[in-house]
Amino acid sequence: MTRLHDLHAAGQSPWLDNLRRGYLRSGELEAYVARGIRGITSNPSIFQKAIADSDDYDEQFGSLLATGTSVEDAYWKMVTDDISEALAVLGPVHAESGGVDGYVSVEVDPGLARDTDGTIAAARALHDRIDQPNLFVKIPATEEGTPAIETMIREGRSINVTLIFSLSRYEDVMEAYLSGLDARLDAGQDLSAVTSVASFFISRVDTEVDNRLDAIGTDEALALRGRAAVAQGQLAYQRFLATFSGPRWERLAAAGANVQRPLWASTSTKNAAYPETLYVDTLIGPDTVNTLPEATIEAFEEQGTVARTIDADVPDAEAVLDGLASVGVDMADVARVLEVEGVAAFEKSFDDLLETLQTKADHRG
Repeated sequence: MTRLHDLHAAGQSPWLDNLRRGYLRSGELEAYVARGIRGITSNPSIFQKAIADSDDYDEQFGSLLATGTSVEDAYWKMVTDDISEALAVLGPVHAESGGVDGYVSVEVDPGLARDTDGTIAAARALHDRIDQPNLFVKIPATEEGTPAIETMIREGRSINVTLIFSLSRYEDVMEAYLSGLDARLDAGQDLSAVTSVASFFISRVDTEVDNRLDAIGTDEALALRGRAAVAQGQLAYQRFLATFSGPRWERLAAAGANVQRPLWASTSTKNAAYPETLYVDTLIGPDTVNTLPEATIEAFEEQGTVARTIDADVPDAEAVLDGLASVGVDMADVARVLEVEGVAAFEKSFDDLLETLQTKADHRG
């Protein structure tokens, strides 16, 4: 047994925040699953690094170009092949867990983050193209993405909602999920095969808030450094508990609905002064997911602590956010900045990757 297994016993599912072809070819992904990993997340930045920094994809890329496939279509073919292989590896976890875990996530084109109709079409296309029960298509939680989430759930397509940075947007995301389920139930459709996670980003919040606290510079402000992200995550869990209870939820649950679990994303520490497992140890609780990069997995195995911490001191979490407001940190503006930066970062990774592939194609020509 590993600490990852212990984490799952405590109610939290550890997922791997990476996917690359080398893991599939070497058996390393199977080894991670044996250690206790129960799902995989990917995003444009992950695939940019995987494809640009190795020759694992060169042979397939060359073959695709030889058949007249465009560079962008070749990219999606390589990505969906990786996703399909990973889905097969995680398939037994999905079956054993009764559909709770074993998911692999692939993100729609990040350039669609402000395009509701485009996001809907792209998410449908990915679900239809891959068509596996343990696929999550990732849709960003932008204002424009939220209606797409409701549509996908209404159509019975499972979704990983990404880039959540605020409690208010998280509430919008949960409402979109429930509204989609309500519509399915009202139409007499099955709810049991539809599921979702809501990816609440953690460490990036501390990075942005800490910069603002440093700029304020008072003792009161500096004492709050490194506390915003965990506090917000813990209060998000309180929103989760409140939403997935009561008459509305009970009606859906009686018809077979699954909760939309909160997923803690961006959980590697960006500040070397903070413990490597800060964003794991402090966010453990039932019906949650934590998606971990490799270095954080190793650190947690060596020094992590498994205990229910997600709701150990809710008043303190509330006091942290109150304290941030009192020193002048506007968390709504923090979320706005982080959403803009997050979407831009994924767009840049996607564009950089296509540019890299075009350069490789030109050299072949």
